[in-house]
Amino acid sequence: MVQAIVYSSTNCGFCKQLKTYLTEQNISFEERNIDEKEEFAQELSRLGVMSVPLTVIGEKKILGFNPNRIKKVLASLEETAQ
Repeated sequence: MVQAIVYSSTNCGFCKQLKTYLTEQNISFEERNIDEKEEFAQELSRLGVMSVPLTVIGEKKILGFNPNRIKKVLASLEETAQ
């Protein structure tokens, strides 16, 4: 099950850090690189965001590389699921 969607771009250092972090934490994610697909850039724009990385978990949007916020959102989703 994909837990997160990560909007990224090719030369973004924070995007690389974020993807490494998610992988190390065994958090599954789908990467949507806005440089590779115009459709993903349009999705990002519709979300009201113009910068990457953006992590979408459920209804929550987390801008930038923010491990603490990612942990909190995932924890709250687990509580809701139980």
